[in-house]
Amino acid sequence: MSKILRLALAFAVALSSASAAYAAAPCRDAKGKFVKCPAAAAPTKPTKCKDAKGKFAKCGTPGAKPV
Repeated sequence: MSKILRLALAFAVALSSASAAYAAAPCRDAKGKFVKCPAAAAPTKPTKCKDAKGKFAKCGTPGAKPV
């Protein structure tokens, strides 16, 4: 029983170390050397637009201007 427990523990440790290696993969080049990771894009804020009368409108409509 203890052999099976040791084997299961070794398997769990191997899987956890492998997942850490895959997490760092995007910050490596094709040769495996570390490179600077690209900056994450900031989420864009939805733009609100108003028409000529001052009421909210879809930004694609003619005459609508962003607020």
